[in-house]
Amino acid sequence: MSSKLNWLLQNTAPGSLVLQSWLTKHGISPSLANKYMHSNWLQKLRTGVYVRAGRDPEWWDVVLCLQNQLGFPVHLAGLTSLGYQGRSHYLQFKQQAIWLYLQDKAALPKWFKEFPNIEWLLLSNQKLAKHDEKYLTEVEIKGEQLRTSVPELAAYEIANAVPGILSFEHAAELFQGLVNLSPRKVEALLQSSRAVQTNRLYLFLADYYAHAWAKRLDQTNIDLGAGKRQIVSGGKLDRKYQITVPEKFVSHGLLHG
Repeated sequence: MSSKLNWLLQNTAPGSLVLQSWLTKHGISPSLANKYMHSNWLQKLRTGVYVRAGRDPEWWDVVLCLQNQLGFPVHLAGLTSLGYQGRSHYLQFKQQAIWLYLQDKAALPKWFKEFPNIEWLLLSNQKLAKHDEKYLTEVEIKGEQLRTSVPELAAYEIANAVPGILSFEHAAELFQGLVNLSPRKVEALLQSSRAVQTNRLYLFLADYYAHAWAKRLDQTNIDLGAGKRQIVSGGKLDRKYQITVPEKFVSHGLLHG
């Protein structure tokens, strides 16, 4: 077995997406890749894109390719992040879109947009100063390491998705289980956020479930803006955070109704 083929087999797994641009960087020319294809080591998906033979590629193979071969700063986000960190009992992986954060949707390659049988929920341009590395971690999926939001950031991505992507009630269910967040990380994250409505909702839900970490937050430097914000239509105004929420969340009696 040649050293280049040996390198390919050591650095990919069956089902891995393999880009010709990445192969070229490692000394495997298009003609050599074509030879590997005819020897059934690689299967061609489209021009410049192969899959390592042995199984059909899955969504995590796509993310790994963006992350490792193209060097895109992507990470699993929101619901998907919480689910793979064991934080969500409401996530059914085969029936839900994959939440993926990336800085620039326009930079996505054409093959990503055309990849079949995967529903993506792409997040970008959140009103955060930046995605600091301390808000990212890794999860293992099928033996591979994928970057993902830490639970504090995933919770922010959940709150930021209400009401356009996620219902208030679903977000509330998810926040109910977030009992062990780091108050230091939450506080720093919200201080870097310019999304007033998201900040208010994050704090409202933390208060609503009386999480211990919520009591340790200093809101002094968190941008809560001014005026009222309507999160749900026909809701009731929470006086503390000046957001309209479903009536049961105010009449519950725990809070600020």
